[in-house]
Amino acid sequence: MSALTVRAGLGHRGARFDVALGDGEVLAVLGPNGAGKSTLLGMIAGLLRPDDGTVTLGDRTLVDTAAGVFVPPHDRGVALLSQQALLFPHLTAAANVAFAPRSRGMSRAQSREIAAHWLRQVDAEDLAARRPSQLSGGQAQRIAIARALAAEPRLLLLDEPMAALDVAVAPTLRRLLRRVLREQARTAVIVTHDLLDALALADRVIVVEAGVVVESGTVREVLTHPRSAFAARIAGVNLLAGTATSPDGLETPWGAAVSGIGSGAEAGSPAVALFRPAAVSVHADRPHASPRNVFAVTVSELEAHGAAVRVRAEDNPDGSVGPAADVTPAAAAELDLAPGHRVWFAVKAQEVTVHPARAARNQ
Repeated sequence: MSALTVRAGLGHRGARFDVALGDGEVLAVLGPNGAGKSTLLGMIAGLLRPDDGTVTLGDRTLVDTAAGVFVPPHDRGVALLSQQALLFPHLTAAANVAFAPRSRGMSRAQSREIAAHWLRQVDAEDLAARRPSQLSGGQAQRIAIARALAAEPRLLLLDEPMAALDVAVAPTLRRLLRRVLREQARTAVIVTHDLLDALALADRVIVVEAGVVVESGTVREVLTHPRSAFAARIAGVNLLAGTATSPDGLETPWGAAVSGIGSGAEAGSPAVALFRPAAVSVHADRPHASPRNVFAVTVSELEAHGAAVRVRAEDNPDGSVGPAADVTPAAAAELDLAPGHRVWFAVKAQEVTVHPARAARNQ
């Protein structure tokens, strides 16, 4: 069994994690730069020693600060794959993959057989005799995956494995990882900035901000009903946080009232309002018609978004990410939109959903 639990903190990094992952599940870890994603991987891999707490893998305790238990990295049954392949430059691809079984005491013949198996699994048999200097970035990453799996890890950690690859190569490697993880029922944790990685590889998602888990759930739950600004941004929806004034309304920290369709928020409790940029209309003057939600904003940037122009507002008064609106190029020209211009965003109440804010919790 390879179920994982992390309930540990690292004080000087302001990190405290409470994460659980079932045997054979794949967890995607999302969050902005500096949020603590790599700190989580480091504690699991044994590269960082928590100040307090426990880390367990299956029935084995890897860390228990109260009991003085700290299993060293090489003895954890955990393999870490990073952005860079980090292959041994003096060894062939086959010898790189055979390194782990040889390190476990297997014979040369057994190690070569295992290496050949994993090279087949990653569609890299024809690369066996090449040295790392003769491999492209995508080819080297294939060999790195084979080398990691040849170690027979109980847990696979992937730290931005596609980040350094060409955009034309990443989809192929993503499909390869999906096939290997699914067919082998591997327990894995993948840190990524790419929504496609989460969609293609993960069963569940956590969002990390400032060293804590602020959101967790299935991929579908997090991306269709985000509760954090980061998840909302990658899911392509607007999120305004505040305090519920009723089941279908909230007030932001800067006093803006938002009305929508209620989804279980209780008055006085933290809540979030979600709405699509396409549901937002943009006006040069305050509209006096039907929309119940009208916000004065300052344009921060304009960008192409398919056939539309996405109008992003400056950050909200509390520092959170400002809302965005999608308008036609003709509307953008007619309104003479440009960074620094003051405009009004309006959205109808039926286009807004108000949800309870999901507190950080273990999943």
